[in-house]
Amino acid sequence: MAEETQIRTSVFLGMKAVIASQPMLRLMERVERAARSSASVLITGESGSGKELVARAIHQLSPRSHRSWVDLSCAALPEHLLESELFGYDRGAFSGADTAKPGLFELAHQGTLFLDEVGELEPKMQVKLLRVLDGVPYYRLGGTKKVSADVRVVAATNQNLERLVDEGRFRGDLFHRLSQLTLHVPPLRERVEDIAPLANYLLEQNSPGGSFTDRALRLLETQPWKGNVRELRNVVMKAVVMHADCGTDAQIDIDHLPVGAIPAAAPSAGAPPPSDVASLEGMERRMIFDALAATGGHQQRAAARLGISRRTLSRKLKIYEAERAGAAL
Repeated sequence: MAEETQIRTSVFLGMKAVIASQPMLRLMERVERAARSSASVLITGESGSGKELVARAIHQLSPRSHRSWVDLSCAALPEHLLESELFGYDRGAFSGADTAKPGLFELAHQGTLFLDEVGELEPKMQVKLLRVLDGVPYYRLGGTKKVSADVRVVAATNQNLERLVDEGRFRGDLFHRLSQLTLHVPPLRERVEDIAPLANYLLEQNSPGGSFTDRALRLLETQPWKGNVRELRNVVMKAVVMHADCGTDAQIDIDHLPVGAIPAAAPSAGAPPPSDVASLEGMERRMIFDALAATGGHQQRAAARLGISRRTLSRKLKIYEAERAGAAL
């Protein structure tokens, strides 16, 4: 009999990790070793793969765990606001600065500062960040007194920073300063053993007591998951919402999953091709045809079932008809 997969669960700063695959177990071993050091860590991986979870684990498992955890997305703010967020400002530094504000480096003193999407930093900010990482005291915006902060920086990116360095879009010295240690989070498609445990955990969050059929879990394991765990979370949520009975004991089967081609009987006339279902537009198309099938082709009742107007449904069907006619030419 095949050995049962062991599932490891942990919570890092309120974010739960559900791990069963060998690639992720090996990664967490490296995380534990990295956490014990004081080196800067660069976490790489695709969007939605779990880089923030790894960063939180590093802080929680480190000697700095009793100190502050501060996080910032470098892509979320324009350069002038990013500078004031990181380094703070004194009263009167600019219009509207009525009081002084400490920056994130000060707030993270003796703790950890997590810089997500660090590859989005503008060149000017790269220079300033490098100086602070090298231990050089800095001024708040409009300030006259230098500030020193003891901060461990953990950065993450879904970009290839080495390539950006070669292209002159990212400073090589900053790259080497950030990547004293590098951890790579594998994409979900390379750790298939994690998919079913993650799906079950996400289902429990959205529909307590709910379950997947075995064939639904097998279907989830065949998907490419270009959006990784974030995409899986969305698929599970949509499956629960679109389930005819989304109560606490809902059972999710393949027909409820808005994912790739479903092995079933031949589609009825006018049904969307299986390859269409993988996209958001394809999912919408599938929901429309499912509603029509459930109402015997009655467009008014199908529209009510979908929560859209009869006119919108008619317009969608005309678009699908035009697409089929064009494909047949």
